[in-house]
Amino acid sequence: MPDLDHVFGLDGALAQGIAGFRPRQQQLEMAQAVEHAIESQGILVAEAGTGTGKTYAYLVPALLSGGKVIISTGTKTLQDQLFQRDIPTVRAALKVPVTVALLKGRANYVCHYHLEKAALEGRFSSREEVKHLQLIRSYAHTSSNGDKSGCAGVPENAPIWPHVTSTKENCLGTDCPHHKECYVMQARKEAMAADVVVVNHHLFFADVWLRDEGAGELLPACNTVVFDEAHQLPEVASLFFGDNVSSGQLLELARDSRAEALTEAKDMPALNEACGKLEKAVKDLRLAFEQDNLRLPKHQLAGNEKFQLALDGLAARLIDLLNLLEATAERGEGLKNCHERALALNDKLHAWQLDDEPPAAGNDDETGKEKRREKESVRWVEVFSHAFQLNSTPLDIADVFRKQINIQKRAWVFTSATLAVNREFKHYCYEMGLYDAETACWDSPFDYKSQALLYVPKNMPEPNSREFTAAVVDEAWPALKASQGRAFLLFTSLRAMREAYELVKARLESEVLDYPLLLQGEGSRTELLERFRSLPHAVLVASQTFWEGIDVKGEALQLVVIDKLPFAPPDDPVLSARVDQINRAGRNAFIEYQLPRAAITLKQGAGRLIRDERDAGVLMICDTRIVDKPYGKRIWQSLPPMLKTRDAQVIPRFFAQLATRRAAQAEAETPAAG
Repeated sequence: MPDLDHVFGLDGALAQGIAGFRPRQQQLEMAQAVEHAIESQGILVAEAGTGTGKTYAYLVPALLSGGKVIISTGTKTLQDQLFQRDIPTVRAALKVPVTVALLKGRANYVCHYHLEKAALEGRFSSREEVKHLQLIRSYAHTSSNGDKSGCAGVPENAPIWPHVTSTKENCLGTDCPHHKECYVMQARKEAMAADVVVVNHHLFFADVWLRDEGAGELLPACNTVVFDEAHQLPEVASLFFGDNVSSGQLLELARDSRAEALTEAKDMPALNEACGKLEKAVKDLRLAFEQDNLRLPKHQLAGNEKFQLALDGLAARLIDLLNLLEATAERGEGLKNCHERALALNDKLHAWQLDDEPPAAGNDDETGKEKRREKESVRWVEVFSHAFQLNSTPLDIADVFRKQINIQKRAWVFTSATLAVNREFKHYCYEMGLYDAETACWDSPFDYKSQALLYVPKNMPEPNSREFTAAVVDEAWPALKASQGRAFLLFTSLRAMREAYELVKARLESEVLDYPLLLQGEGSRTELLERFRSLPHAVLVASQTFWEGIDVKGEALQLVVIDKLPFAPPDDPVLSARVDQINRAGRNAFIEYQLPRAAITLKQGAGRLIRDERDAGVLMICDTRIVDKPYGKRIWQSLPPMLKTRDAQVIPRFFAQLATRRAAQAEAETPAAG
């Protein structure tokens, strides 16, 4: 591998090949650590602060390594950015002939089989869906990759897409009559042939890790795996190491079974009737809950007779459909697939219904303890406005994750701007089973002391009190006027977000201030960000959707207000069960689990403010526990080293000095006349 000191140096390949590149010591050191992990087939857990240049720091040694690399990101946006911009830029600068593939989930590719089925059935809820179907059919005849993002005229969230794409459940695999021209399989073949494959975390665990057809050989063939935005992995891994039965899966089974019956089992009207009864049972179970946006542990539903009756009814209707599908499964591949899906859903539903096993007691040996940890999970239900999901989530993913890592020797790199708490990685490594990982932390190169001010107000009410949100708006209002809008107001709950929005709206109207006011939910995240950037003096009121993955550089964002320390709700079923598990083991769940998670989430929110060396502004945290409580110091010290104050009068002076500094910079950059 070429000498990285030279590659990242003043006269190196990056400086010569990338406009505006400047050597940064932190970036070089991280690249050297990644290089060492690749060469030693080791595990590296690395935090690199905003502005370090961590993307190039892992891309350069990865592209120069000569082996197959999988790069997994937290979002499709970053996935596209890597594939379309960052990797081509670095590859061109290094002059290395590596091939790159972008691999997406099944739902992103047109399915020939389901497209044909949808056209034959002709069941559409609007003329727009008919129009979209015709556009997709034309696109499928000419497209080389079937990626739905390339289908002009059909939005990516159009209702037609679930009818013309496949899921892991309803894919016929090698039994499909269109298997040879399948776009999903084509994309996976290209990924197998490529030197570098870019995926996202959900796809990595759903298809690559779990060895889905066509993607199962990617991991064994791989020499290096890089997880960017690795702070998201514990939650994503828990999702895929667990099980769930959702109303969507059941309704899709009923829909597909009915469609197959129309062509393969016309002589069995009972099959169509069973589909209708299952659909009604699904709706009945949703109606057993009077509220939506609920997350309840299973044991809390033990006395809910309405839920239990609806759940038993759903299980009975699913078995009825399963029996009929078993009798017709040999008539066609579609019915066979529906039978297999019904069987799998029935097994999962039956497992969810079983009585909970109490924690085992006694003096187990280490093997017994490990097996029990792997089996220990929490069963819970999540209720949405028109849907539900029955979940079984493992409480401990460390052993499962570790076993997979040990199957084959390769390099593993876990990186993010927010992994450590006060430069400590113990919480993350313990949760992920990365006990022998090398860890490293590189601070941001930004001058936070001059670029940012952290303000914590005095005399705030208790965070859980009814008057707290109003107090947040009261405290933020002078800062909001000093910054002339240009603000994110971030809240830890949707209720507080909506209340704050109404309060800010009333204040703007009463003081006749023309600051555009935006609210999360009034459009997609991308649309809201575009509006925020383009509208002068805009104010965005949002919840945790906007705490990470948001990049607003320049003068458009100068104030970030955070209402509370982002501790997960104590009644969350998974959190509550994990806290109980840790405490039963004689450890301190608050210090080991809850506090680190809150600190990392807060770092994400705080990171929205300063995105490059020219940004400046105020971070306001309204929860005084960060100062008043003993544990607050650990969180405070985990934030970037901003200038700190509790004096509200410092804020307008900061913005006045900022305006003066920017005016002087603008004057210095203006060419002299004549």
